Amino acid sequence: MVRPNSVSASPPTPTRPAQPPSALVQATHRALEEVISAPQSAQTLNRALRLLAKWRAEVVANTLAKRAGGRVLSGPFQGMEYAPTAAEGSRSARMLGAYEASLHPVIEAIIAKAPSLVIDIGAAEGYYAVGLARRLPQARVLARDTNPKAQALCRALAAANGVADRVAVGGLFDHADFALCQTMPSVVICDIEGAEADLLDPDRAPGLLQADVLVECHPGMAAGVVDTLTARFAPSHHITRIGRKLDDSALPDWMEELSDLDRLIALWEWRSTPTPWLWMEKT
Repeated sequence: MVRPNSVSASPPTPTRPAQPPSALVQATHRALEEVISAPQSAQTLNRALRLLAKWRAEVVANTLAKRAGGRVLSGPFQGMEYAPTAAEGSRSARMLGAYEASLHPVIEAIIAKAPSLVIDIGAAEGYYAVGLARRLPQARVLARDTNPKAQALCRALAAANGVADRVAVGGLFDHADFALCQTMPSVVICDIEGAEADLLDPDRAPGLLQADVLVECHPGMAAGVVDTLTARFAPSHHITRIGRKLDDSALPDWMEELSDLDRLIALWEWRSTPTPWLWMEKT
């Protein structure tokens, strides 16, 4: 038993003044209130879960940006300056170098082929366009996106990495534009959220027959798109289908301090449906 006055009382721990919630926290609260005001259902809970996961992903990404010094930590584009906000999807997976990990062997294969022209359609903030410009110093890179914000981010990323003179940023890319692929060794990277079946048509764009093509398919937006593109390119290309993959080897040691959930969220790419890739190499 401890007798009265047998030990001295510990001084009170000073408390920090309560910090006002950040703009991100306030915006997330407002959005969450709107979501959960809907009728109770599994769909409502799923929307709430995704919203909270996206909020937490931004918190993790902000922490990573402070600790990583603004550079991609691993993967094919290790060392790339990467300061901008992602045009869409996860920032942290890109900063870690774990973004679309199943494509890493393909990216290295593209680099080994040393194409003279890279066409990145749906380039967003330029992760692939700028990353490949750094790895392919002799290549010309066309970064195309119809979103003006994405175009501005891509120009900024190219400038930050010293490749602005070789990364031409623009908007719409049409069938006739693929004629460039007939003039030099070319690779096309395409991620256009369900419009890939319309654009990647060798009958309307015969230049595609002379290029290697890496395309993200969105069957949740365009039913049957994988089979459609496979049938179109099978006579002229060797086709490999590539699924999703998470690779936690890119997580830095200091992330051991984080919860398992935060570590998982750092790798999460925000996808809600399967998005298989087709790697189509001309034969």
